[in-house]
Parts: sequence; structure tokens; C-alpha cells
Amino acid sequence: MKRLNRATLARQLLLAREPLSTADGVRRVVALQAQSPASPYLALWNRLSGFDPAALDAAFADGTVVRATLVRMTLHAVHAEDWPILHGAMAPRLRDGRLHDNRYTGTGLSDADGDALLPALAEFAGTPRTGADIEAMLAERSGAPGRWVWWALRTFAPLRHVPTGGPWAYGPPPATYVAAAGSRPHEEAVQDLVLRYLQGFGPATMQDIGQFSLMTQSAIRRAVAGLGDRLIRLDGRLLDVPGGVLPDEDTIAPPRLLPMWDSILLAYADRSRVVPPAYRPVIFRRNGDVLPAVLVDGQVAGVWRATGEGVEITAFHPLDDATWHDLETEARSLLAFLAGREPLVYRRYGHWWAKDLPAAEVRTVGH
Repeated sequence: MKRLNRATLARQLLLAREPLSTADGVRRVVALQAQSPASPYLALWNRLSGFDPAALDAAFADGTVVRATLVRMTLHAVHAEDWPILHGAMAPRLRDGRLHDNRYTGTGLSDADGDALLPALAEFAGTPRTGADIEAMLAERSGAPGRWVWWALRTFAPLRHVPTGGPWAYGPPPATYVAAAGSRPHEEAVQDLVLRYLQGFGPATMQDIGQFSLMTQSAIRRAVAGLGDRLIRLDGRLLDVPGGVLPDEDTIAPPRLLPMWDSILLAYADRSRVVPPAYRPVIFRRNGDVLPAVLVDGQVAGVWRATGEGVEITAFHPLDDATWHDLETEARSLLAFLAGREPLVYRRYGHWWAKDLPAAEVRTVGH
């Protein structure tokens, strides 16, 4: 398991910050969870040397990096070249999850009615539109309650979010959308998604691919069979791409302060690769929040938060002095990074710290 942990860290640029451009960094790690606008920025701060948040602002603005609803039916930031793959692979799953929900079926519209609205939606969103604008258009077109029609279509229609400002490019609602073109045919896209997942997260099982994407195991099995010798098998159940990086298990893994919902915490069915089982219910909250985690030796060892005094680090078990020194160095760098954007990032989630975190030691690193 430790070698799999090191493979994940290497492919996710967490063994060492690498001197890549923002676009290349996003491409390497496949998909960055983006339901909190700050998270892609903090994810890249952990992964790229000299990361300038203005570079991600620019990539969002010019469409080099796309923010859209994709895998696990949640917002992700992906390279523009990966959007057609991920959308093409996920669209049927996203569609079924909405058009078969009673909130949509209660409008009286059928699956076919929803599909028939997509061309009008694409045309209307040829220029940026707010959700309220689109909702009103759909209500007029369909004669049904626009709220639930738009709730369904915005999840699987080929759309991307348009930057609206704020410290992390995307401010509070109302969100703005624009049509995105070029989604790949489904079967072809599923194969490409499997390849991209393994490049960024492998070696892994088909169950891991399912957890990352929420695609069905039957769809994944067909894709794996169709890929043939473009994949290799390790230890029976594990799949990988030829030449995938596999560091030695004793490779040093430096401490990291991960953002909320970091992809390495969510990309596997067996999360013990990164999250010790005892800490899983602490990191993963029942409402779906995933706390900003502290990595030590490649495993979750605590959580962090920004406070008025600095960055507070809560260790779930005792850490040695050398580890605390490295964590404090990371925290000072993080403070400097946040200062120009949002010093109290994630403050709306601070209530979780009052809910019995297993704190062996707590330290606050100030300016």
C-alpha cells in the first residue's frame, strides 16, 4: 500500500513542487475539485513551484482551464483538452441522475422533452448568461417550472462556468454560464477517461475508477476491455498505463496542507491509500464536506484552518519536532499566499472544529 501511496503523490505532484505552467499542472493532475472556488488555487499552490494565482485567473478567463460539473456530479477545474473527454464520458450518467429525479419528473416533462431543450439552451448560452436568465428562457420554452428544468439541465448540458470575479475568479452567486463545444462520443470518451485517470491516479482498480467518476462498473469493464494492451495489470486487480511512475515505497513525502475536497482524498474506493481508517469519519463529514487535510509521510495526519491569528494546525497524533518544523514552514508560505486573496479562507466551515476533532496537539503559525 505504501508504494501505491507514493505513486499517487508522484502523479499528483505532491512529492515535490514542480516547475510547470498552470495549464500543464492542471493537465498533469487531471481534475481539481472546484466546488469551493479557492480549492483549485490551493491545490496548485501545493503542487507547483512558484505558483502565481494570477496565472489560474488568466487560464479561467481565456478558457485554457475550464470549471464545469463533471466527475462525481460536482464542479471541477480541468484543462480545456480534457473537458470533451470528461463531459463525453459523464454526460449519460449526469443526465440520468437528473432527468429521472422526481424534482424534474414532477414538472411533467419527459426525458425527450429535456433533450429537446438542449439545442435552445446551447444557442441561448452562446454568450454568457446567468442562471436566472437561463431559467426564465427554459420556463418560457417548456411551459414548465423553470427552476427544476434548469436544475436538471445545468448538470449535464455542455456548459462551463464563466469567471465572475472575487478573490478566486468565481464569486458568490449568481453564477454565469456559457456553452462549451466538442464533447466526445461516449464510448470513446470513457476509454480516454480511464487512461487519464490512471495517468493521474494509478495504479488503481476498476472500483477506484468508479469512485472517481461514478460511472457504472459495466461501463468501466467495457472500456478496459476495449483498451486492450494500452493498459497493464499489476498484482491481478490493479490497472495502470505503461510507463506510469512508481516510486520506491521509501521515497520521502514532504508534509502538505491540502485544500478542502482535494482530489487525492476522493479518487479511490479504498481511501486507506491516503486516509488512515481511524481518521476517515473526521475528514469526511456526513454532509459531504471534506476538511482541509494535513499530510505527513503521505497520509492524513490532521487538519488545518486559517484563523485571525494565522494558520492553525491540528495533529491527530503526536508528531516529531522535525515534522512540526516542516509544517510550520508550509504554514508560513500558505499565510503569504492567502494574504493577497482571502486570509480567512474556508471560514464558513469553521464550525467543524467544535465537533470533537481528535487533537493530539494544536499549533498556530502566525505571520
